[in-house]
Amino acid sequence: MNAPSRNPWPRRAVLALLVVGAAAAAIAWFGRTQPIAVVTAAAERGTVESTVSNTRAGTVEACQRTKLSTIAGGRIEVMAVKEGDRVRKGQLLMQLWNADQQAEQKLAQAQLETARRRVVEACTLADNAVREADRRGDLFRQGFYSESAYAASRVEADARTASCATAKADVGQAEARVGVTRVVQGRTVLVAPFDGIVAKIVGEVGEYSTPSPPGVPTPPAIDLIDPSCLYVKAPMDEVDAPKIQVGQPVRITLDALPRQSFPGKVRRLAPYVSALEKQARTVDIEATFDDPATAGRLLVGYSADVEVVLEVRRDVLRVPTAALREGGRVLVLEGGRLVERTLKTGVANWEHTEVLEGLAPGERFVTSLERAGVKAGVAAVEERRDAAP
Repeated sequence: MNAPSRNPWPRRAVLALLVVGAAAAAIAWFGRTQPIAVVTAAAERGTVESTVSNTRAGTVEACQRTKLSTIAGGRIEVMAVKEGDRVRKGQLLMQLWNADQQAEQKLAQAQLETARRRVVEACTLADNAVREADRRGDLFRQGFYSESAYAASRVEADARTASCATAKADVGQAEARVGVTRVVQGRTVLVAPFDGIVAKIVGEVGEYSTPSPPGVPTPPAIDLIDPSCLYVKAPMDEVDAPKIQVGQPVRITLDALPRQSFPGKVRRLAPYVSALEKQARTVDIEATFDDPATAGRLLVGYSADVEVVLEVRRDVLRVPTAALREGGRVLVLEGGRLVERTLKTGVANWEHTEVLEGLAPGERFVTSLERAGVKAGVAAVEERRDAAP
């Protein structure tokens, strides 16, 4: 008797189901979303400063700088200095031709001398007339002189005394005339108003020097700078101006001295807003160096930046400002996924932001926000970087 034949279809169906299941599992495995690698850092304690900086480059200025021109125009006769010379206060810098004025001064001095000699003559005669009148007065009282003769001598004495006073007044007038000639000559002479360095000279001996009339931008004859006192003038945004006060600490940086910072103080805040065409409205501040010697030899005109320190918070919990999203939010890796957390923040600057609530010291947060796909809710794994934030 033959054995009953077995049906192969159930076995084949089972095998087919197994193959389909394995394929589906493989597709699901290889097609699953891969976790995003993120860089994290730990919240740490440190110092956070609130600062504001200038909107455009500032400039190193001299506390004393003057651009000198003679009051009157004329041909340059004497150029007593050259560019780069150090000069003392009152030293002659430049003189225009003024031979005519010198001649007038000599004439005035001669007239003064004549007036002084006339004083000697008039006052001598007056003294004699007074003594003669006194003598005749004694004789009149003794009966040896008539009253009319005594009166005539007294009139003569008074007249001579008046002539003496007039001669003395003429001396004062002559002295004033000499003073006028000196003042007029001063219109053609330049002297240093303070100790300094001659920065620039416009003109040579024999050339005509013209003063700057109002509204005409004529270059000055001599630019004099006192390099012993320097400060930085920098424009600040008008929005930041109310936060700035005289005496606040600053950090000064110079393009000529990279990677260096110099402490200083705000010495002046302009009482008005500058409005330049097609630029933001700004308020100029002046900042001085705490120790100018540390900056070495500075040149007037160096470009400089000023960072005003408004507030300093020490030993506070902080995070890098770049790790914050809009609204003070950070991403924290929890359970293999990125979770968004809103922080309560305090003082902040470009580098760090103070954390008041929302993070604990040592708690890690995401710093690689620039990577594609980094957002709340996605799967992520930590790419460890132990460098301090």
